[in-house]
Amino acid sequence: MGRTYLVEEGIGQYLTELSTKVKPYVTGLLIGQCSPQRDYVIRAVRTPPKEQQQEESVGPPKLASLDEEWITTHASQVSRMLPGGLLVLGVFMVATPELAKDVQNALRKLIFSVEKSLSKRRLWKLAEEEVSDRVALQICSATKKVVCRTYDVQDPKSSAKPADWKYQSALTASWLALGCTVNVNIHIPLLATSPNHDLEKNTKNGLNRWSKQIEDSVFLINGQVKDEDTELLEGQKKLRGNIQPSTQFSDVKVLTQLCQGASARSTATVQVCSGSINLRGAVKCRAYVHNNKPKVKEAIQALKRDIINTLSDRCEILFEDLILNEGPQKKNFEREYHVLPQRLFVPVAGSSVMLTDYKFGDEAAGEIQERFVEMLDQPVQAEDIHIAEDISTVDICPVTDSPSDTQQAQLTKATLLLKLQQNMGLVVAAAVAVLASIFSFNYFSD
Repeated sequence: MGRTYLVEEGIGQYLTELSTKVKPYVTGLLIGQCSPQRDYVIRAVRTPPKEQQQEESVGPPKLASLDEEWITTHASQVSRMLPGGLLVLGVFMVATPELAKDVQNALRKLIFSVEKSLSKRRLWKLAEEEVSDRVALQICSATKKVVCRTYDVQDPKSSAKPADWKYQSALTASWLALGCTVNVNIHIPLLATSPNHDLEKNTKNGLNRWSKQIEDSVFLINGQVKDEDTELLEGQKKLRGNIQPSTQFSDVKVLTQLCQGASARSTATVQVCSGSINLRGAVKCRAYVHNNKPKVKEAIQALKRDIINTLSDRCEILFEDLILNEGPQKKNFEREYHVLPQRLFVPVAGSSVMLTDYKFGDEAAGEIQERFVEMLDQPVQAEDIHIAEDISTVDICPVTDSPSDTQQAQLTKATLLLKLQQNMGLVVAAAVAVLASIFSFNYFSD
């Protein structure tokens, strides 16, 4: 038996409206949440048309013109606008009857391309027990017939499996929300061996290390540590009726470990650096989970990924902005301060879920509204745009471009001593003694 997809009722009307505009097909993304029992689809978003597509060529309908790169780029942009717990669940295509035989092959190819593109950007991996099926939805523009199938994106040879597509009203009206504020102070060294001071690559490597700290953190939900296999709402009074009058919100505190456990070995590493990147600020994070007896594990996982995604995404946005304004190759490597884009949230009508986006300080509300229409096909009122945070910064600090041999040796020794000071006891004394016999610098004799 295949998977069941519970779908927000308004999506049916949205797809019906798209079918009246098909010439000869339209593609889009399905957004929602996976769970062990069933999946939830809360939005369908058409692929924005490219400018050159406005002038359609005359001829028989065909899928050869399907722009795979454009669709995967749209998926990457949309994924940034999703809070924790939401992801791109799959793709859809509304097509004329003449294309019916070719649609499934095209959808299968798109599903794997989208997943490949999204997985490259993630700083986390799918857990073994997680659902890896993604949905391919085919709608005939003439008969309105729906064909729903899934593919396992972890298996390149996966074949189509049938799935149920069921509409439900007020699907997300009473989903559960979790939120937290995470203080960020990340120091990322820029290795001297890194060509052309590759800031983006070094930043991603630094964020990879930081993401592992988030994964290992302790999460207090409303001040309590809860067993991950218990229900999130266990011990709370349930309200009568299917729809609760307001969103149930859980405040979460994130406790990161300050040091490694006693059983873990720590080894000092000496690296010659040309500078550093420092990320500082406080980021607002939010995740949503379905209300069908969700586990604590599901909720914490969704919030962890939102914490990691929100910092990674805004660093990507910053570097994209720098490339647009300064070019892909910047010759001078000077100290710079940059402001990371701030996070904002926008409500979805009839839902407890809010979508997200990022803005630079000089962006007007109108630009944000245009982006929501283009990326998510959703009009947004200016008064519904809620800025969630204060400013966070990126400080890029170079060292002297061409240090002398003495300066370089001093820098290397100082870096090593700083590492050694983090270890207590006789190891420090022994190591310093060994260093003193190797290096001959008079100023250390004081």
